[in-house]
Amino acid sequence: MASAPNDRRRIDPVTGAALPPRPQPGYYPDFHTLDQRAFWDDATRQVVLERLQPPPAPQFFTSQEAHLMAAVCDRLLPQDDRDEAHRIPIVSVIDRRLAEGRIEGYRYAGMPPDADAHRLGLRGIEAIAISLFAAPFLELTALQQDQILLSLHDGRPAAGVDIWRQLPVDRYWLLLIKDVVSAYYAHPYAWDEIGFGGPAYPRGYMRLERGEPEPWESNERRYAWRAPSTALSATPTPLGAARAPEGRP
Repeated sequence: MASAPNDRRRIDPVTGAALPPRPQPGYYPDFHTLDQRAFWDDATRQVVLERLQPPPAPQFFTSQEAHLMAAVCDRLLPQDDRDEAHRIPIVSVIDRRLAEGRIEGYRYAGMPPDADAHRLGLRGIEAIAISLFAAPFLELTALQQDQILLSLHDGRPAAGVDIWRQLPVDRYWLLLIKDVVSAYYAHPYAWDEIGFGGPAYPRGYMRLERGEPEPWESNERRYAWRAPSTALSATPTPLGAARAPEGRP
């Protein structure tokens, strides 16, 4: 049975059917990082286990901003292959960083502070949505949302000129991607997905050559899939390189 037009799940290339959500997507279905918790020290164990707690209410983002940011994150790093019980909270991690004022220790010339950049960026995304589709970002299809985010990736936002004068779109895109990816891959469920053994402290690593797995790690088990038609991720382009118009090279 083929997937529905608005189905955002990955596709089985043989049957054309959408692959069902899993408790643990990825190529390491039998691996669980938390099985190693007994080998971590108390401080490490506490930090990791705290990431399994339900996300708190936003402290920095308004409720409207938080919902918009969640929709943006859902397109930048979709979790349609995960069941609801194993979705990784991303917005709450970004929200906490901004609320606490934690920064990298540097800022590019021309870029506002991270907190201002995220607020301006969300305004810019909403302006593009209204300009292109006459509807808020949250009401758009996944494909329309991808088209808006692609315009940021390509450095060609279709609206919000006054905003992008204050916020260099290429720098904002990098900030946004860094925050989303950092939040996702700090979670132990993401470690399971990529077969990462988690903190090796105080135990340490033994096999440091030839890419050999540690005794507690799992072998990769790959399977075939392709992106759904509702996503643009199947046709990547270099950062800042806009696609040619349809029908042209």
